[in-house]
Amino acid sequence: MNQESIKISVIIVNYNVEYFLEQCLNSTFKALEKVSGEVFVVDNNSIDGSVDMVREKFPAVQLIANKENTGFSKANNQAIRVSKGEYVLLLNPDTVVEEDTFSKCIDFMDNHPEAGGLGVRMVDGKGIFLPESKRGLPAPAAAFYKIFGISRLFPKSKRFSKYHLGYLNEFETNQVDVLSGAFMLMRKETLDKVGLLDEAFFMYGEDIDLSYRIQLGGYKNYYFPETKIIHYKGESTKKSSVNYVFVFYNAMVIFAKKHFSQKNAKLFSFLINLAIYFRAGIAILNRLVRKSFVPVVDIAVSLSALFLLTELWRKENIEFPEDILAFAIPSYLLVWIISIVYSGGYDKPIRLANYIKGVAIGTGFILIIYALLPKDLQFSRLFILLGAVVIIAYYFLSRLILNHLVGGKYNLNNVKPKTFGIVGSPGEVNRVKAILKNSSQRVERVLSISPNDKKYPDDIGSLSQLDQIIYIHHVDEIIFCAKDTSAESIINWMVAIDSKDVDFKIAQPDSLFLIGSNSIDTSGDLYVFEINAIAQPKNRRNKRTFDLIIGGAGVILFPIVFFLYKHPQNLFQNYLQLITGKKTVVGYAISLSNEGLKLPKIKSGILTPLNAKRRSIPNDKPERFHKMNLIYARDYSVWKDLQVLLQNVLLLDR
Repeated sequence: MNQESIKISVIIVNYNVEYFLEQCLNSTFKALEKVSGEVFVVDNNSIDGSVDMVREKFPAVQLIANKENTGFSKANNQAIRVSKGEYVLLLNPDTVVEEDTFSKCIDFMDNHPEAGGLGVRMVDGKGIFLPESKRGLPAPAAAFYKIFGISRLFPKSKRFSKYHLGYLNEFETNQVDVLSGAFMLMRKETLDKVGLLDEAFFMYGEDIDLSYRIQLGGYKNYYFPETKIIHYKGESTKKSSVNYVFVFYNAMVIFAKKHFSQKNAKLFSFLINLAIYFRAGIAILNRLVRKSFVPVVDIAVSLSALFLLTELWRKENIEFPEDILAFAIPSYLLVWIISIVYSGGYDKPIRLANYIKGVAIGTGFILIIYALLPKDLQFSRLFILLGAVVIIAYYFLSRLILNHLVGGKYNLNNVKPKTFGIVGSPGEVNRVKAILKNSSQRVERVLSISPNDKKYPDDIGSLSQLDQIIYIHHVDEIIFCAKDTSAESIINWMVAIDSKDVDFKIAQPDSLFLIGSNSIDTSGDLYVFEINAIAQPKNRRNKRTFDLIIGGAGVILFPIVFFLYKHPQNLFQNYLQLITGKKTVVGYAISLSNEGLKLPKIKSGILTPLNAKRRSIPNDKPERFHKMNLIYARDYSVWKDLQVLLQNVLLLDR
């Protein structure tokens, strides 16, 4: 392909989002069937297999594999400098474009020579319009209204909604100030004139800066809603974090100092710094409250209930020793809480059985310790048993209240089986069924839906009847097979199905994963073959506790057992790394991938899931060890770690 024939250069900067990148590239190459172009992927030192995936599945991509995370601006500039297209498109990896997105955008730009940049209508993973599709400049007033939430109160006001231009119709083409870095189409000649992305912006703010410089260069920026893309918005889950607050708002300070007058820049910087401390304080408080509120309330109410329980004894003129009581009741509660935590009582979704199991285990432990105490310290086994009943009764009542008032992660029905509708040909439907069967999802029914007017024997209907199928059959989730359904059709249906109760996923051809949700950071919305028992909260806690116990015991016993090992220095260092969390007792034998299936991440292990005592792993049949790793991850339990440890205890000095 010669330089003159290249109309568009698509540049995607990737960092550890392999599955989303694959989906993005599939849609990108389909869109390039209608227009000549080239594709760059700049990888910022990902460790999730992204680079190998691109090399294997997309040989046409011009891959730039950085050895460090250079940031968004610098990575894009690397590709822009060697691109040959008349237009340059900066595209996020967590996006899906329609088949005619590129051709429609280029036609508009060709017909509007004054246009320097263009953005499109973006929707999230549930088909909901994203307001950042069109933005105004973050002038001091606009920034103030956004930072302190005034723009949310008046989303359509021309005065208060200047940041997201809420007064402009989302379905009409309009001139705007700022383009979104998720989809930013620009003329190459414009970039040659105004310059590339400012590398002073590591992340966030660079799109605002470049959009503003495009206008200063005499060009116009347009919002073009005649085509749509899905943007899963990875940063959406981080906006309550302190790190996001500092990075994002400091980027605004850089922009103000660069482009505003000294007076306005000082005012803007003052507002931003005020916002930083305001938002950071809210973020810290929000995180603290979210994580500790329910456990703190549980402890306070349970403790009060246990002390009130002693009134039953007092009514019978039975007095407990006050000094023993003040120590015993908090101790009982502490044992119950720890046992509940380790039984998964605070994991989401809520499972009442986990809580009951935790209380039962804790009660058993308390009774055993109670039996070993001197007689003068034993005051009532009945109190312990009634206390356990009180704790369980409180949990049931409190969770029912939370379920009714809050719902969401406290929804007691979170684990109910789902009804899935799969849009695709019989072969693709069966493939997706296998993924669902081997994932962590509870499946009630799977409905086959034809992607066109041709109905197959097992189909309940066709894509044109999707809204009726969802309503009549109470479908919880729709899965589109990308092999049989166009991206345009998928996005149109996502927008058309106006229901918060329906989720959407996309199954890419020849891949063992399904992608959906509003966020690239929500692993629960990425279905893969169920190999993640080791990543479940309960097992992560158990594994970490096991490492701490072995590390702590090892340090204590080191002076006694060190002579049994050839490398005592390594042994002691391994024990310390177990305590600090840098290593785990048992890790994967070797890190391999198989057909795009990735293992959950764990720390490097001192030992591996090998049955025999051996100091080296042969490399002649690596697939054998990959299978062993899969089994270890899928069937993990702390007892397996203990078994491996007992079989390989003399190899702890590796």
